[in-house]
Amino acid sequence: MRVLLIKMSSLGDVVHALPALTDAWHALPGLQVDWVVEEGLAEVPSWHPAVARVIPIALRRWRKNWLDTRMERRLFRAAVKERRYDIVLDAQGLFKSAWVGRMAHGQRRGLSPRSARDSLATLSYHQRIPVSWEHHAVERMRQLFATALAYPRPSTAIDYGLDMKRLPLPVKHGDIVFLHGTTWPHKHWPEQYWQKLARHAEDEGWRVLIPWGSNEEYERARRIAASAPRAVEVLPRLDLAQLAGVMASARATVGVDTGLAHLAAALAVPTLTLYGPTRPDRTGTFGVNQWHLAAEFSCAPCMQRRCTYRGPAESRPACFASLPAGRVWSELRDLMAQTKEG
Repeated sequence: MRVLLIKMSSLGDVVHALPALTDAWHALPGLQVDWVVEEGLAEVPSWHPAVARVIPIALRRWRKNWLDTRMERRLFRAAVKERRYDIVLDAQGLFKSAWVGRMAHGQRRGLSPRSARDSLATLSYHQRIPVSWEHHAVERMRQLFATALAYPRPSTAIDYGLDMKRLPLPVKHGDIVFLHGTTWPHKHWPEQYWQKLARHAEDEGWRVLIPWGSNEEYERARRIAASAPRAVEVLPRLDLAQLAGVMASARATVGVDTGLAHLAAALAVPTLTLYGPTRPDRTGTFGVNQWHLAAEFSCAPCMQRRCTYRGPAESRPACFASLPAGRVWSELRDLMAQTKEG
């Protein structure tokens, strides 16, 4: 069976689809999958053995310069139309992913109107599949794939299926990695807490590595490093594969609700993830050695991109005051102790 899988972004969403792909790969001998994904994330699907071809899309970049990227868009359309597929599976459920699906040759399947984020996108599917919002995103993907590709949904533990041989060789050092960057402004754990956490690590002899992906993240990483200069190293700018290699060799990671935390989960790295406005039971890191700390606050989780709380607060965002650095360090120490024993 040949399948075109459309799951373009974000990094966390792409990672969430990997266990479902592993299910399908085991259930359907000879399965070959071509995967449409945003160009900046194209490395991730290539690490899974079921993926025969990655088709990068640059929709975010094209939107900024639509006229001058005409040839790129033509080449992309030609790549999508190059083969006939048994099934075109839109696992994104958005108008943009449905637009891509309509280019392809094959029966289009995806989420039902009540199960998709964009109900209008489902009008383009030949088969619409209901999947409950009450389940974690990983389990929702497993159900979608099983129904769309017609195999029994496995009850086994999840397997992200990454072929570690396709990743850069990890550096054997066993450090702690701080994943401090995220997209929503109020998913950021307060910077002063990161600085205190770095000092806890320094006091107990740990080495901390801090990656970054933007100028703003780089400056924050430098300030965190300045608070504990004997412990913290700000990494050079790395691509996704290089960063995966660093995380794969980490003793543990601690981070906010960000795509890199989900990638750490896919690599089975012990990870402590901090949640303020979002819900770990629906979209949190998923798998072995994954610990969650959720804010305890009157309006958390609010599921809003911007904080609307205007009352008194010890920190901003206010909900993270319930997750001070001392508590996080204690939990991180426990996580490392338990995973070492395991």
